[in-house]
Amino acid sequence: MTSQRDKSKIITYPPETLRTFNVEAYEWIDNLNFTISPEECLNNAEEYINIAREMFLDAGWYGDGKIELMWIPPFMLRDILTKELTVGVTIWHVKQEEDGTSWLLSPIKLPC
Repeated sequence: MTSQRDKSKIITYPPETLRTFNVEAYEWIDNLNFTISPEECLNNAEEYINIAREMFLDAGWYGDGKIELMWIPPFMLRDILTKELTVGVTIWHVKQEEDGTSWLLSPIKLPC
């Protein structure tokens, strides 16, 4: 069986939808080997990044670090899974350089 990797299907909502997401801080996410740049997935990534940046700043982010995407597999969300989340959830993430705090922007309330 062959697996398809179409990065254009990772984000399926318009930029403004980010404003309905939850922002949370988490200490610490140090393994960033599994993050992906939004520019790899979206033709208009800057529109999304600008809204994510605004929301992170409003929540207390210092404005340093690179905003990226992070996938959470469905088995990590088993207590909050719905039919729509059987493929997991892609969240927006930035690791604050000054103190290492990770800021998360998620369409669901994460079990942090």
